[in-house]
Amino acid sequence: MTVDYEKLDRVAVIRLNRPEKRNAFDAALTAGLDRALNEAEDDPEVWAVVLTGVGQGFSAGTDLAAGSGGQTERGGEYGVIRRHRTKPLIAAVEGFAFGGGMEVVLACDLVVAARTAKFGLPEVRRGVIATCGALFRTQRALPLNIAKEMLLTGDPLPAERAYQVGFVNTLAEEGTALKLATELAHRICRNAPISVRESLIAVERTNAANDAAAWATTEQAMLTTLASADTSEGIAAFLERREPRWTGR
Repeated sequence: MTVDYEKLDRVAVIRLNRPEKRNAFDAALTAGLDRALNEAEDDPEVWAVVLTGVGQGFSAGTDLAAGSGGQTERGGEYGVIRRHRTKPLIAAVEGFAFGGGMEVVLACDLVVAARTAKFGLPEVRRGVIATCGALFRTQRALPLNIAKEMLLTGDPLPAERAYQVGFVNTLAEEGTALKLATELAHRICRNAPISVRESLIAVERTNAANDAAAWATTEQAMLTTLASADTSEGIAAFLERREPRWTGR
């Protein structure tokens, strides 16, 4: 199993379980996360969900060798990126959340992170761009200039800094992010579920009002990037473990 599912009272805990590949998304992991989130969404006894990774990190994003599979019917990319949810989703991050892994975190509602965790969007270092929402969700979740710095440099953002700028809700000691995220989920579950649901839906509808235009802009940027020679060079350099030789073409 590449995705583990556990119920703790009214909280569903979902674990990405592909540690030998740094929880990078292939088709099986995408399908597994989609199924788990569908189960949580459809279970009336689940009122909140926690998502975390097994091993030393949350997720390294797309498996560049295998690909992440197609969009799922209910969740979109990775089974979560375009999902319309009615239950709070909390990311519990240890280690790293890079590339698509960071975009999965951006698709969550709340973030609990270990002090040693790092968030990053290194796509520009590979000759590609972030195509799963980060081009517009970073600037919603973080100050604009911090979002630009992440997208343009590819440098990771330490959890302590992410907490200071308001992206991370709770800082945890190393190894305790899941525990604190689950406690946060149980705090939410002490409240009236319909009130929580409608509050979440209202906030998300307002926050995502311009998503159609944002996705169209992302697609245009992706098509322009993919037509360049630098994209092929960036991916080849990554797989061959060497520095890319950019041409700007």
